[in-house]
Amino acid sequence: MHLTAEEEAILNGEEGETKQQLLEILVGVGKVFGAEEMVPIRSAQVSGASYKTIGEWGLKWLASLDAHAAVPAVLNPVGMDRIRWEEMGIDPGFAKKQLEVISAYERLGIRLECTCTPYYLNITEYGDHLAWSESSAVSYANSVIGARTNREGGPSALAAAIIGKTPKYGLHLVENRKPGIHIQVEGEPKQADASWYGALGYLAGKISGNRIPLFSGIRPGRDQLKNLGAAMAATGAVALYHVQGITPEARVFSYSTEGLEQFVINADEVASLFTGEQVDAVAIGCPHCSPDELIYLASLLEGCSVTKPVYIFAARDVIERESEQIRRIERSGARVYADTCMVVSPALERYDRIMVNSGKALSYVPTMCGAGAVIGSTEDCIRVACTPE
Repeated sequence: MHLTAEEEAILNGEEGETKQQLLEILVGVGKVFGAEEMVPIRSAQVSGASYKTIGEWGLKWLASLDAHAAVPAVLNPVGMDRIRWEEMGIDPGFAKKQLEVISAYERLGIRLECTCTPYYLNITEYGDHLAWSESSAVSYANSVIGARTNREGGPSALAAAIIGKTPKYGLHLVENRKPGIHIQVEGEPKQADASWYGALGYLAGKISGNRIPLFSGIRPGRDQLKNLGAAMAATGAVALYHVQGITPEARVFSYSTEGLEQFVINADEVASLFTGEQVDAVAIGCPHCSPDELIYLASLLEGCSVTKPVYIFAARDVIERESEQIRRIERSGARVYADTCMVVSPALERYDRIMVNSGKALSYVPTMCGAGAVIGSTEDCIRVACTPE
């Protein structure tokens, strides 16, 4: 790799041991992937935030670092709501360790937004180079916004946040952003809400693997795109996708489907994932809910008293902006939590079967929570939660 004089100085330890160590990580990643240089980034999003996933060794490593973020950087969801963790039933011992993790990141200058939807914070625009690590956030940034980021690991994203740069390879290069396969969606969906697109992504991710898909036959909005990409990142390794006539780079490159491997997904295949089985709890917000999704949930829960536990997750900033909607939701007995989600919190490990409205959660809940997962529309989720026992 070609390094600037400033980068060479950091690598030689002239700005301290922590920066030297973190730049070594970035240079090592760059060499593995054939990067020729580093590229400045506008923002970073750092994963490895839940004590459930990083454990004691990760906490000790964070505590050993002595530096400060050079660019705006936000944290991924942690294992609990920082304020309402007792209400979630979190063990005090876990909470103590989780707060230590949060404190370690705060000391490094990482903003404690604790969200997988940092794009709601308006910290990126089309063409920006980023170092984001959460799979659904990476997919949204690349595909819906048209920013440039690879899926960073937790340590490399933190390193990029502190150095202010990341290796320039992969999806930072325009030539690597072209589609590799074409997925034609045929038939009319029975419901076209975000959950249907999450189920579509659940199937499409298995087809795509790590290739970049180009979709035709669908007209999703932003929340639908969010669920589509999140699910593909979970069941495959899709960090970028295109939708004809919708996503920005589908227009920029005027993609033709000629020469691409062709696949068809029928709406009936997607519908077959919605089984309607009995569940113990409902969890919504994987990825975190948008303002529009919270408004919709409030309307569905109006006049309802839930008979099953309902967990709804959103970024604290979004919750504070939508405080009236949160009050409407929580009058039903449902609870809206910040900072965490169903996947990284131990709170949902007590249930045997959970209904979700997300293809990403459908993929992750069985392995991360040890529970069976059932997907339903958002309306289905609320109907199940409000049905008398």
